Amino acid sequence: MISSLRGPVLDVRDGTVVIDVGGVGFAVEVTSAEAAKSHRGNEVFLHTNLVVRDDALTLFGFATRDELEVFIILLGVSGVGPRSALGVLGVLSPQQIAAAVAAEDDKPFRQVSGIGPKTAKLLTVSLSGKLTALGFSPDQSVAPTTTIPGIDKIEAALVNLGWSEREAADAIARVHGTSTNKMSEAQLLRAALAALGENRTKR
Repeated sequence: MISSLRGPVLDVRDGTVVIDVGGVGFAVEVTSAEAAKSHRGNEVFLHTNLVVRDDALTLFGFATRDELEVFIILLGVSGVGPRSALGVLGVLSPQQIAAAVAAEDDKPFRQVSGIGPKTAKLLTVSLSGKLTALGFSPDQSVAPTTTIPGIDKIEAALVNLGWSEREAADAIARVHGTSTNKMSEAQLLRAALAALGENRTKR
């Protein structure tokens, strides 16, 4: 088991950091935040988890032990794969995840691309009680990130127009995450419709 890696960064591409360890380049998938701060030549240290599949061996790396431990717990939730778990940690810190679970609030999870309403609700239920072992009790947690205004109404409108719950949630999270300005419900709905229309055109 490869539990950690330290070395200079050889390359950063599409969420993957290549680390030179003793002349061997290890490709490690990381969160978007970690990829953004990793630059060629800089030395990094990552806590890692090796995910073994029939067709691949994939390393996932994290700046803190807390992130790694939450990642492993997320993998135990039905329907959550390693890249979805990585996506959750790219949007929410371990403390924010613990706060959302303690409050039984699934909205923060619905802001993660690829996490639909059903999976978000399953995360809040499945993680209940499991994060306290990591020392994240409700009074230690910071508040979750600001939720998307009117998300329920916007999702319902998109579903009524023929898109699935997951497609609607993904589109809302995507356009909300790429916007630098606070959008009203109407603006967010129009932007989500435009994003869904682009996806349909590309198919």
